[in-house]
Amino acid sequence: MNDQNFVFAVTSQTFQAQVIDRSQQLPVIVLFWAEQAAPAAEARSTLERLVGQYQGKVVLALVDVAEDQGLAQQLRVTGLPSIRVVKDGQLVEQLEGPQAEATLTALLHKLTQSSGDLLRDQLAELLAAEDFSRALEILQQAIKEEPQNQTFRVELADVLVQQGELIDARQVLAAIPEETPDRQRPEYRLAIAEEAAELPDAKTLALACEAEPDNLELCYQLAIVLANAREFQTALDHAMSILQRDREFMDDVGRTTMIRIFAILGKGSELTGQYRRRMFNFMH
Repeated sequence: MNDQNFVFAVTSQTFQAQVIDRSQQLPVIVLFWAEQAAPAAEARSTLERLVGQYQGKVVLALVDVAEDQGLAQQLRVTGLPSIRVVKDGQLVEQLEGPQAEATLTALLHKLTQSSGDLLRDQLAELLAAEDFSRALEILQQAIKEEPQNQTFRVELADVLVQQGELIDARQVLAAIPEETPDRQRPEYRLAIAEEAAELPDAKTLALACEAEPDNLELCYQLAIVLANAREFQTALDHAMSILQRDREFMDDVGRTTMIRIFAILGKGSELTGQYRRRMFNFMH
């Protein structure tokens, strides 16, 4: 698809084919505008530029109300600019009046996210609130709709671990191909959870570490228990301490524990970036 296909004019006669039918393949933003309405002309310029950046993941349909008022009447447009978003043949969103560029950018970002990305955003909110039951409901429905989508199964295994359903998590994980992206996240989280289940609680281990500050085994155990409790920064501090004090201890377990925690946190985590730099600077 070339740039000229990203933006096109539509009329009442072409709306079905160019907007409704086309929206079955990708989202269509419909802008009602007119050259004589300065805010509408500005909206057109901004949207054309933004849509071009997405290289065909979304397209822009222009309705010039000065030439064709039929569509504006059908879709109850009362002012300019006016935006309608059509996806899968349905009107899914509308914006009235001038919009900030940031608002339009956010709209495009939402429309072009993959189903996996959208799911992760939704899950992040639920997991932050520790609403594991709702997270599992969403994942089970997503898998029912897309049974071959391994991304959803990775997320399911990860949520099951966080809910404490370790046996179920291992069963789900075993069915996911090893080359699946992000599979290491639930795999490492599960390994840490299973290890933590055999250890004393964090308070007991913290007191033991204070009593025996040179006992790296206790320091490691505390890092594992803290990581399982999602107290990742403190867990990384203890793992970093092992790395700095003895690279040979348990086959460099300080470094490998940090790597496991990085995988759980994900590449976009600020904490991962911060501690990865600290680890690199120490090792090099």
